Amino acid sequence: MPRRDYYEVLGVSRNATEDEIKKAYRKLALKYHPDRNKGNKEAEERFKEINEAYAVLSDKEKRQQYDTFGAEGFHQRFTQEDIFRNFNFGDIFRDLGFSDDIFTTLFGGNFRRGARRRQSAGGDFGQFFRQGSSEYEQQMPQKGVDLVTDLSISLEEAAKGSERRLALGGKGSSRGISVKIPAGIRSGQKLRLAGKGQAGPRGGKAGDLFIQIHVLDHAIFRREEDDVIVEKEITFSQAVLGTTIEVQTLDGIRRVKVPPGTQNQTRLRLKRQGIPHMKGGGKGDFHVKVIVRVPKSLTDRQRELIEQLAREGL
Repeated sequence: MPRRDYYEVLGVSRNATEDEIKKAYRKLALKYHPDRNKGNKEAEERFKEINEAYAVLSDKEKRQQYDTFGAEGFHQRFTQEDIFRNFNFGDIFRDLGFSDDIFTTLFGGNFRRGARRRQSAGGDFGQFFRQGSSEYEQQMPQKGVDLVTDLSISLEEAAKGSERRLALGGKGSSRGISVKIPAGIRSGQKLRLAGKGQAGPRGGKAGDLFIQIHVLDHAIFRREEDDVIVEKEITFSQAVLGTTIEVQTLDGIRRVKVPPGTQNQTRLRLKRQGIPHMKGGGKGDFHVKVIVRVPKSLTDRQRELIEQLAREGL
């Protein structure tokens, strides 16, 4: 049976703040606490579910992993021990006016022994699961934790592809890894490097590395799907009579013809000069958005000529 979404369990939106999550949890924990629902197995299961959801969503790192992989992917990577590690039940339930002895009733005496050993930390629920694990499970190889990192790239890199060298690691150790960025990638998309995450415990398979891409804003270009837009100013006379202008594109300077009678905000399209499609081949288009410049001040001669044009109905 698939697990319920943690946000749904607590009744909060996916962009809920820490305070909103805590408030929702406190309300539900009080409602479904076994001390208030004697003999009600449904309330007991709901109480367990609420605490599991809060243990993840109240932890920034676990929440990020949950948002990245979703419910099913998260539970493929995190054991119940991982979920409850460093989750301080003692302080939470004393704050609600309850004793954390309830976990002895719900999960058995091993939680009590684990809690006593970690009493100074408020009772680590992960300790319970470590005590309750079988000897066989403790010796089994486990898949390493997947890692997630962010990478910011330029629009040119997104358009043409590139290769980056990333430094990964923490205190005392680091490792370099090459990342190939495919042409056409967009902000929010992830690259997966299999086996480049944390090493697996007891000889298990290494986790994966997920790289979330952020394409930086460009000084002159704007991206729309796989099209690229650039604005170019022309004078009123150029718009009326037509002209040829030089435009900076992703591939250098191009000469673009402006037809006579071009209106303000008109887009001149250069077919297949945009960003490559990641799937299916081909490219988007490059658009030159024409801005007809209206002068803020005129010389006497310019004013005289404009007035003559006005008398001619122009």
